[in-house]
Amino acid sequence: MTWYQTLTLLEILFGILFLGLYIGYLWRVQRVSAFFGQRPHGVWVKFVLRHAYVVLLIIAILGPSFGAMKKEIKTIGKDIYIAVDLSASMDANDVQPSRLERSKRDIIRLISRFNSDRIGLIVFDSEAYLQSPLTYDQQALTLYTQTLRTGLLPHGGTSFIPVLELVSQKFGQAASPGASEQKARILVLISDGEDFGGRTSDWADRLREQNIRVFALGIGTTDGTQIPVGTSYKKDREGNPVITRLHPEGLEQLADATEGEYFEVNGRISEVSRLINAINNIEGELRESKTIDVTANKYIYPLALALILILLDLLITVKLIRI
Repeated sequence: MTWYQTLTLLEILFGILFLGLYIGYLWRVQRVSAFFGQRPHGVWVKFVLRHAYVVLLIIAILGPSFGAMKKEIKTIGKDIYIAVDLSASMDANDVQPSRLERSKRDIIRLISRFNSDRIGLIVFDSEAYLQSPLTYDQQALTLYTQTLRTGLLPHGGTSFIPVLELVSQKFGQAASPGASEQKARILVLISDGEDFGGRTSDWADRLREQNIRVFALGIGTTDGTQIPVGTSYKKDREGNPVITRLHPEGLEQLADATEGEYFEVNGRISEVSRLINAINNIEGELRESKTIDVTANKYIYPLALALILILLDLLITVKLIRI
């Protein structure tokens, strides 16, 4: 037999207090009986009865557990890669405080909402790199996210093809042997949509074949703004300011091609909550199933017996002194 609770100071003090008060009661009854020259034998019936149900109440509080049984435990979750654009245009502040800083806040929010799922982090511009493999470690993911900056990668421009290639490769390595279908593979692609890498349709088809869904989060405004560079702004070869704008078309096509969805964050709206709900609606994948031995708390039996004894205590009348 095992116990759900241990005997604490509270139970000990309660038992000592009850015993002390009852000893005082017995001493008083003994004195009164001696005064009338009688022996209060009936008081011991109540003494045994009351101490019995007090002990049973304490046992019920401690929670006796016995009778082992088998129970199947299943672990269900999703594999999610979050890819964030680190090109120079993500420093634009048409979304406050900047596109990248807003993206980092949203990534941390996503991490906190999917704490039972494995999440990996990818950074990209014209190349893609694995910042963190799939993990349950939220603290590490949050730390990696907080250190992101546009100067972290040495390349310029933006291309989605390296991201799609890397995700396809990583999910292919993580595939469990004999699995015919895995429904919970997700890529969250966060970018302003400026893609200079060419057509992504071939890689989108490959991701769809692997049951990988792309949920694209476009960040920025279609009106656009200039790109900060130090204390100035980026200019083209003719000296004109470079204007960066949100280009949702490529992100929408990529999401549609993989049976995912497109969401947007701009100066007026944020659809991150809708993104979270969409991911939640995807059926999780069975990761592990095992059978364990469990015991049940049988507190109800000593509690029921104690209640019966309390009822008997109320119904039974004992005459201590006969005059």
